[in-house]
Amino acid sequence: MLSARRHIALTIATFGLGLAGAWAQPAKDPQAVIELFTSQGCSSCPPADALVVELSKNPAMIALTLPVTYWDYLGWKDTLGKEAFAKRQKFYAKARGDGQVYTPQVVVNGTAHLVGSDKEEIEKAVRQMTPSGLAAHVALKQEGGSLVIAVSPSGAAEERTAGIWVMPTTRHATVPVTRGENQGKTLSYANVVRSMVRVGDWTGKTATVTVPIGATQAPEADGYVVVVQADQPGKYGMMPGPVLGAARGLPAP
Repeated sequence: MLSARRHIALTIATFGLGLAGAWAQPAKDPQAVIELFTSQGCSSCPPADALVVELSKNPAMIALTLPVTYWDYLGWKDTLGKEAFAKRQKFYAKARGDGQVYTPQVVVNGTAHLVGSDKEEIEKAVRQMTPSGLAAHVALKQEGGSLVIAVSPSGAAEERTAGIWVMPTTRHATVPVTRGENQGKTLSYANVVRSMVRVGDWTGKTATVTVPIGATQAPEADGYVVVVQADQPGKYGMMPGPVLGAARGLPAP
């Protein structure tokens, strides 16, 4: 699975926001985390990219863009793509057991996959999968040079093994493409993931993790998302399982 060791050395930065020290409490927990695997070299991806821009405005969803690299040979190297995201997508397919890896592909809550431009099916999957919401409530607080993450069960506590991940993001990005299948187009993206850092574990009970604020930062990132995701054992080792909870971070300075 995508990994950065829990005890990785992280740069501590000063965080001087007026909101520091206050818990970030959304009006309502998100129902779903939507991950779009896309590529600037994929001619069928722009409608999916635009849909994620639209879905990112819905407070009931956390919509993320994870550009992959395996179409780079078509004449245009994805300027946002990361091998780690292609690996994550493949591990999802192995965990599901269907082997389906394609673009544009949306993964809903770490389990179901759909064509990334099919708004009706994506919204239907969200309604069917999490009618009562996600299994964990996530609250965030920034104190000095630290991020405090509080995770608690939304219902009855149950033992489970999950990772707490911080994902720095670029909230809005535009890329002009001058070669390849999307030549001449300017593509727009929402919540482009820049990195993934595992900062702790969750066992199903109320817990608090404090990490350096540097975990939320990456080149060109101006926001972040915290995701609690179950570990799923498989013959290839630990793979990403169901998403149990998530929260949007406060704006980066």
